[in-house]
Amino acid sequence: MDVYAEYRMKLRTADQAAALVKSGDWVDYASNIGFPVSLDEALARRRDELKNVKVRGNLLPGPIQIAECDPAMEHFVYQTWHCSGYERKLCDKGRAFFTPMLFRNLAWYYKNFLTVNVAMVSVSPMDRHGYFNLGGSLGLSRAIIDCADIVILEVNEAMPRIRGGMDEVVHISQADCVVEAGYRPLWEMPSPPPGETDKQIAQHIFPHIRDGATIQLGIGGMPNALGELIAASDLKDLGMHTELCSDGYLAMFKAGKLTNRRKTLLPGKGVLGLAIGSREFYDWVDDNPGLAGYPLSYVNDPAVIALNENMISINGCLGADLYGQVGSESAGTRQISGTGGQLDFVTGASMAKGGKSFLCMSSTYRDKAGTLHSRIRPSLGGDIVTTPRSQAYYLVTEYGAVNLAGKSTWERAEALISIAHPDFREELIKAAEEQRIWLPSEKR
Repeated sequence: MDVYAEYRMKLRTADQAAALVKSGDWVDYASNIGFPVSLDEALARRRDELKNVKVRGNLLPGPIQIAECDPAMEHFVYQTWHCSGYERKLCDKGRAFFTPMLFRNLAWYYKNFLTVNVAMVSVSPMDRHGYFNLGGSLGLSRAIIDCADIVILEVNEAMPRIRGGMDEVVHISQADCVVEAGYRPLWEMPSPPPGETDKQIAQHIFPHIRDGATIQLGIGGMPNALGELIAASDLKDLGMHTELCSDGYLAMFKAGKLTNRRKTLLPGKGVLGLAIGSREFYDWVDDNPGLAGYPLSYVNDPAVIALNENMISINGCLGADLYGQVGSESAGTRQISGTGGQLDFVTGASMAKGGKSFLCMSSTYRDKAGTLHSRIRPSLGGDIVTTPRSQAYYLVTEYGAVNLAGKSTWERAEALISIAHPDFREELIKAAEEQRIWLPSEKR
């Protein structure tokens, strides 16, 4: 059949497509700018007809109407693989749930363990060959589509087409319904300007980065700000292999730093799995032959990451304890974000020839009452461990960078206390003594 005839045959309104969902179904919304806004609104309009519909998504900007319309969760139950700021607030209110994961394992979960009755994914307009591009959610959308009973594509004219290495497109023959959403502005998440702490942290990382290194920047404000600082540095001929591509990379490209020429894996191509940024950023990634999107099962595979010589992984974290355990996703039992790909890249960068992994944080934070707290603590307590102490490599604050690889408990305590805020070092030493991880002969 002619692809345009097939397109017309499968064209539905959002309400007609949402009518395919039944009570008890599992529905998947994909990720970030792949959020099918029109279909979500249509599904929410069916609230009173449905019971116990479970919806998965991650890094969605919101508002998610199926959650907003049903605070008692009698009709819809929403769960996320990785919290955006909006999803975090839903979890705080008990109106959404978090699913622990590693990004590289998402396709494995879907293929082997999960049911998807209906997949709803926002895509770019169809090309003359019958293909829709999965845009900024390409890293995981095909894994969802491939195991779904029903596939509904929401066409957004604003969606960039990201060229790919594999699984970046879906064909009209794989879709059950197509919904035209017109031009719906995409979620924008530009990089924050670097602060003074970011600049100090960057100065501790820069000596470890060689010209020609391949860079991964994690999700969050600090890694993106560090991308801006890398763009302003003297480094050159850098490459990109990253789970999330964002404005930090655009800044590096505009400064002439990001060329991908010296990469040992896919030279000439910046590799990404997800894309979120500013409008200028979306224009940059659109149909850019210098970029290649791949599924996260490939991008985040430590064995693949390790093929990039001089791989530098830079991620943010929320805290660490004196044993080297790192928490990056929760405050106590409160979910802040998710494991995402941090552990994937800590592992892969550590395996790469000349590779290094950096977990970065400010040395302190203030609570709502204005009280100052140290991010380096005697133990993480109830915080969820994102990177275990057995895999911790470089930890960085504005006071320095320390390498924990191969260090004993007393060496770790000494190193971590040296990059803690000076106001907290004495009490950390006392805690280390009580925990029997401080040598009596060590300097105070």
